Amino acid sequence: MAGDGGRFQAFLDLQARLSRYSAVNALLAFAQNPAASRLGDFDCWKRQNCSVRPGQTAISILEPHEYTKDDGTPGTGYNVKKVFDISQVDTSRLKNTPPPRHVPITHVDTGEWTVGAKRRLLGALASKAPVKITGVDGLPDGLDVMYDPQTESISVRRGMEFADTFRAVAQGLAYADLTTGADTQADPHFSAYCASYLLCRQYGVDTQGFSFASAPGLLAGMDAQEVKDGLSQIRSAAENISGRIARQLAAQGKAARNDSAK
Repeated sequence: MAGDGGRFQAFLDLQARLSRYSAVNALLAFAQNPAASRLGDFDCWKRQNCSVRPGQTAISILEPHEYTKDDGTPGTGYNVKKVFDISQVDTSRLKNTPPPRHVPITHVDTGEWTVGAKRRLLGALASKAPVKITGVDGLPDGLDVMYDPQTESISVRRGMEFADTFRAVAQGLAYADLTTGADTQADPHFSAYCASYLLCRQYGVDTQGFSFASAPGLLAGMDAQEVKDGLSQIRSAAENISGRIARQLAAQGKAARNDSAK
């Protein structure tokens, strides 16, 4: 996967669909069913009034569990868990369930973005960010976004289209996250680019401008464990930002409901 840009992007697509799953389990699912989009075990699907169709091959992932080591200290072990993708399930009696939290509640059913929806999503992306975000008229070398660790601030070029602005702000926030604390396993610029792509995919923002043709060269020299660790950091950065977006969208929705009730 790390040696092929197309497969690398396909993995990121799966990680975006399975945003609640760790990078390790996303890799396992990708190796067994690259098209997977929603996983559950027998009991999970049964609770949804669904049944796994006969003859389906389970997808094996890892489920963590806590235990006590011989020296009395806590440890984490892993059991193999068998799950099935929704494509392997009879969903004719599927219960109505709320959409995953990464589906923006401001995105209209037609797939088109209203001006208000764009503002709400961008506002949720920037709200309560751990760094300052400033709009500027231009940046060096034609860049769309730049992070300054000295001032802990992100500069974003003004005048861009909605999708480009979302991508740039998300990339800047991810870069700030990835360069704070632990060392990143891959180039932090590339990792932030990947995290921005995950967020765009999760929130339905156009991703046509992304390209991962350079991924094999950027990941060259890294062993499998280093690649896995790098993917975990990318997923973690995206998850941190996505969590803030979800909380802000929920707060916006609650405020709107309160206003309408008055």
